[in-house]
Amino acid sequence: MTDLDRSTTTLAEGGADGGTGVPDPAGTLCALIADVLGLAAVGPGQSFTGLGGDSIQAIQVVSRARPAGLLVTTREVLRSETVAALAAGARAVGRSGAGTAPARTARRFGPFAPTPIMAWLGELGGPVDTYNQSLVLRTPAGFGTEEAVRVVQALLDTHDILRLRVPGGAGAIRAGAAGAGTAGMDSAGTEPTGTESTGSRPLVPPPGSVDARALIEHVEAGALGDEELPGLVTERVRAARRLLAPAEGIVLRAVRVDRGLARQGRLALIVHHLAVDGVSWRILQDDLRSCWEALAAGRAPEPAPVPTPFAHWAGLLRADATSGRRMAEAARWTDTLRPAPEPLGGVCASDRLDAESAVNRHTLTLPPDITGPVLTVAPGLVNGTVNDVLLTGLALAVLAWRRPDTGDGDGGSVLVDIEGHGREEITDGVDLSRTVGWFTTVYPVRFDLGLPDLADARAGGPTVGAALRQVKETLRAIPDHGIGYGLLRHGNSRTRPGLAALGIPEIGFNYLGRFPMGDTADWAAAPGHDFALDDADEGLPMAHAVEVNAAAHEGPDGLTLSATWTWAGNAYPADRVRTLAEEWFAMLRALARHTALPGAAGLTPSDVSLTGLSQADLDAFESQLGDLL
Repeated sequence: MTDLDRSTTTLAEGGADGGTGVPDPAGTLCALIADVLGLAAVGPGQSFTGLGGDSIQAIQVVSRARPAGLLVTTREVLRSETVAALAAGARAVGRSGAGTAPARTARRFGPFAPTPIMAWLGELGGPVDTYNQSLVLRTPAGFGTEEAVRVVQALLDTHDILRLRVPGGAGAIRAGAAGAGTAGMDSAGTEPTGTESTGSRPLVPPPGSVDARALIEHVEAGALGDEELPGLVTERVRAARRLLAPAEGIVLRAVRVDRGLARQGRLALIVHHLAVDGVSWRILQDDLRSCWEALAAGRAPEPAPVPTPFAHWAGLLRADATSGRRMAEAARWTDTLRPAPEPLGGVCASDRLDAESAVNRHTLTLPPDITGPVLTVAPGLVNGTVNDVLLTGLALAVLAWRRPDTGDGDGGSVLVDIEGHGREEITDGVDLSRTVGWFTTVYPVRFDLGLPDLADARAGGPTVGAALRQVKETLRAIPDHGIGYGLLRHGNSRTRPGLAALGIPEIGFNYLGRFPMGDTADWAAAPGHDFALDDADEGLPMAHAVEVNAAAHEGPDGLTLSATWTWAGNAYPADRVRTLAEEWFAMLRALARHTALPGAAGLTPSDVSLTGLSQADLDAFESQLGDLL
């Protein structure tokens, strides 16, 4: 019996509750999913994705299921047709609460191999030592200095990466720092061999080595009203950003704003991007709630343990970078990055782009009557995801945007750099649902849509449905959601030079997921502040000629989609980018209209087990058999 077998058992084998004291696994998962998705209730016959859940929220379900005694994976949450089916396949967390553990001894401390995204930042250049994300939360009235110190210390001691130290600073990280060939670490990326200096590698010191008290600024703001508070907090967050110092092991700063015993205060966490991402913020927010509940009950704040340390994950990535399965992907990525003459269809050199500028920024918001169908109905038409829908709209928008210039000679190809959450299940026995860190993957995807009928697409006709199926299948064909590209581009000395020479896609896309807005409860996101958006001092280079960052916000009036477009001033003029942004939303409106068409739903080849079936075959079957399928 393996370690995994000893620590878990399927609920079916363990009786009605799997021997865990969970009498109603399906009911428990229904409640957890409803909480994550912000719904009043979820039934066992409903599906997570059918309710609009995305991969980031699936990770939240996995994280919250563990303390409830249930072990599920992100893949299971996303692929289960119903919550009842998810519950039937769930495992019971061992009574020790350990759940799964890495197959080999997990390494938490000391130097580790830079992950691909860390190496990417080192190459970017500019003021990367202040490259951060921040989150501002409502705090309970009377949340004092000592309480702040204790909860922040609990976060520091639980999540190893919050104690990260980078000798030489964030800009000194390079892929060659124990990331090329076999020099510097063993096959797991866990031990130096003596052939390479450890000075350029990031490292994690043990718990207790970073003092929370020295990292928190306390601000009295009892006289400020709600309208004035965001301005003060924003000012202090900017000041805290300048105090980040990865070379000295300072990757977290905090600001506590006290408004007295009768009103909620604020707690701002400012964390270097090397140590945090969008999923991490959800973990930290849950931990802050649980720490405060413990303090209020007179207990010590002790967040749940982290099954897989970040340093161990980094070692697994490094070993995978030179594996046969990743080497087999090299030709795929080389072909994806082939040149193309059309705008946003080919590659560019990143070192020729201007720095980011607030002047080159444009934000649009899609209203609830459009966002709802786009995010919650359209994915279900093709058994797909929110990203499938958003990227379909983007690819069609690019084609429509440039068609007046390219005409019938357009090759129909759109090349996009896509950001993913990066917490992929690349090996057994790894649970990243509670691991804080920067896991982001960035990988190129080429959508070859040919010459679609753009007028029909804008009207929400069959063209937009065909494009949605094609985009979904393109994305499904990519192994492990693209994690291999970064491994080969930054972690493999044989493939790194060739891929680096090919350049990067002109446009980058990132869907950040769904965020609740308007919640007034303690530890909810405070109004007047962005949620976990990247920030840095002026002069940070653009990573792409054009970038799109989109996020869904759940407010009292419904679900909205906001998209912020940024661009390099020397790449495209502002009016061209704004036109493209409007075109994207026009295509998303078309997708919303398409959801109401009879027969809009349908299968794609990745939905069926028979090999060799094309989309044309499936369309023919559906046309002949209709509702019998």
